[in-house]
Amino acid sequence: MAHHLQGLILLGWCLSGAGAADFSHVLHLKLMPQCTSCHPRAATSTKVEDNLMPRPQACAACHKQVSIKAPRKARLAKFDHALHLKLGNIAPVLKAAVQSKAYLGDPALVAPYLDTKNACAACHHGIEQSTRVAADSRALYPQMADCLVCHNKIDPPFSCELCHGDDKGLRPASHTADYLDAHTRRTVVKQGCAVCHGRKFTCLGCH
Repeated sequence: MAHHLQGLILLGWCLSGAGAADFSHVLHLKLMPQCTSCHPRAATSTKVEDNLMPRPQACAACHKQVSIKAPRKARLAKFDHALHLKLGNIAPVLKAAVQSKAYLGDPALVAPYLDTKNACAACHHGIEQSTRVAADSRALYPQMADCLVCHNKIDPPFSCELCHGDDKGLRPASHTADYLDAHTRRTVVKQGCAVCHGRKFTCLGCH
């Protein structure tokens, strides 16, 4: 269920006569191995509202015509990139959570990418292998289950509001108006429920 939740930020892209979906991180990371070469503001960003997209100057050396889109609004009240970058590469921490089965998301989404030495790629899973960035691609963004490896006290709605604020509309797409009745006819993975409802979540808690 966690992989249906919106990620923390949109990644930047440069356009040079092509759509944003054609942007290749694989190619650009060969030219600029450090993510902060194109996203320098990430190193000092302390607010979720900060625009971390590359500035046109970052692309102008190679591209004559460059258009950089504004980031999509994140459904977060706060996030501190600078603080998290000081932690270094947390991929081994996430890998240990996956291996111990403490990871609350879908391990298949993150496990293939947790041997990275790139601190940014530890949260932006698969960015080093990405050759196309679609506007609605969520796989490259941090998953809420990643955050919950360290921020592991789940006490809804209070713990939700710490990062998401008073966002009453924040819920998985599967939670339609008839979800309480309809989910009994679906395959529900209880581990996914724990992302929002806590590790001690029980069916009787709602029923």
